[in-house]
Amino acid sequence: MKSSRLPGFYQLSPDQRLARVADFAALSPEEERAFGEHGLSLGRADLMIENVIGRMALPAGVGINFLIDQQDVLVPMVVEEPSVVAAASNMARIVRQAEGFRTEVDESVMIGQVQIPAVRDVPAVVAALQAAIPELSERCRGVHALVEERGGGLRGMQVRSLRYDEPGQPAEDMVVLHILYDCLDAMGANMVNTLAERLAPDIERITGHDVGLRILSNLASERLARASCRIPAELLDMPDCSGAEVAAGIASAYRFAWADPYRAATHNKGIMNGIDPVVIATGNDWRAIEAGAHAWAARDGQYRSLSRWTVDEQGALCGSIELPMQVGVVGGTMHAHPTVSAAHTILGRPSARRLAGIIAAVGLAQNMGALRALATEGIQRGHMRLHARHQSAVGR
Repeated sequence: MKSSRLPGFYQLSPDQRLARVADFAALSPEEERAFGEHGLSLGRADLMIENVIGRMALPAGVGINFLIDQQDVLVPMVVEEPSVVAAASNMARIVRQAEGFRTEVDESVMIGQVQIPAVRDVPAVVAALQAAIPELSERCRGVHALVEERGGGLRGMQVRSLRYDEPGQPAEDMVVLHILYDCLDAMGANMVNTLAERLAPDIERITGHDVGLRILSNLASERLARASCRIPAELLDMPDCSGAEVAAGIASAYRFAWADPYRAATHNKGIMNGIDPVVIATGNDWRAIEAGAHAWAARDGQYRSLSRWTVDEQGALCGSIELPMQVGVVGGTMHAHPTVSAAHTILGRPSARRLAGIIAAVGLAQNMGALRALATEGIQRGHMRLHARHQSAVGR
């Protein structure tokens, strides 16, 4: 049985680590070479974006020790910051002793928005759109036939009214139609945008108003990923701190982040330190994930922590995280970039929902590592130790 618990992994050379990962994930020779000099070619890069002049490499590491929903996982992570991969792997080692991470992920429902600006009679436009939802829903049928055949497709529509009332500027009323669409294993931006464009002429006819923007929202509030863990205090024991003290310190740090947006910004940056590297490694849009996560953190009107840490009646540390996670495993960069494709193989070729859960678990692990460091020895010492190692290597 394959295990992500790889003692001494950090002591191996990069080639030896790759060999261990290749054995775990049954990488093909081509996929192994994708992590070396035979990764993204200049020709492939030229097809991916405009005005290509070259490529810029980033370190590709692997998070080890992860047990997620009772399955061992090695997690590809692309990041330039020292300590990120080590911290996530170290926390995963602790959490796996407590039955690992558990995840729960919503369906892959994305939201498309069709905006009607400068509305004169908001109640009338809202009523007209609500009455037309059956007609508009029928117009969506068959646009993405293969998705519908596989069980995806339209999941509903919603009508919202908004007011622009910035101080010093003329007020403006607008109405927005939300299209909720299950994109299955795709991120879904193109699917949703196509539907929004398709419906625009019908909405203009139904409402008698010109349509403004028609585009997806990156606040994927219908596509949430959750991860959680429960760690008995004795597993948190450190040489200079008892496990109970560590658990209490982590919970205290969380309360600070919940109460104070200045602290929450840094707290959530630490979470994204774990999330972004996996999103980048798997060829997904880390900017969309960041935007959605930070918007979700402010959903009640104040920017707060994306994670939650408490100590239960038995003294165990309980952690959880919830955030939008609009990732895909088909299309786009997944096919164009050989290293991205190999990263998906390392992960076991997961579905989009499985990948979202893995990413959420890595974010929670990274957050746990940062808070433990802050609550005990101080995060700066660990950072400086890794920076010193880097400077020493550069000087050789």
